[in-house]
Amino acid sequence: MKTICFYFQIHQPQRLKQYRFFNIGNDHYYYDDYANEDVLHQMAEVSFVPANRLLLEMIQENKGKFKVAFSISGVALDQMEFYAPEVIDGFRQLADTGCVEFLSETHAHSLSSLIDPEEFKLQVEEHDKKIESLFELKPKVFRNTELIYSDEIAAQVQAM
Repeated sequence: MKTICFYFQIHQPQRLKQYRFFNIGNDHYYYDDYANEDVLHQMAEVSFVPANRLLLEMIQENKGKFKVAFSISGVALDQMEFYAPEVIDGFRQLADTGCVEFLSETHAHSLSSLIDPEEFKLQVEEHDKKIESLFELKPKVFRNTELIYSDEIAAQVQAM
């Protein structure tokens, strides 16, 4: 059997609450925590937890010939830690197999690579630290937001 490696991208944006004219100057909290929690619980139940369980079974059945790479935004990881830690536990089990790689990217799934090289570098470093702290793995491969590429971005990533 040939070795197969699947790649999955995961991002969960922070949802914003409705902000009305009369909130200006009175309410400075913009996030819809209820929607963020609700969506993440739904995604954990119907997608993340069952998919991680299935991937773990496939890795075990194929004795190292089936590999997986994940690109998970820092924003998604933050929400998983807060609202659905069982998802992080599933990723840890996958990481322990040695058949899973976590890719580097910007923490906020941002377009900073197009605008601000210093901010871009800071976000990539923040994301890499998050991956290392959660999964005890250092990312070796970089994936830019929306797979945006240019020779300038490649040179900056190589320098990192």
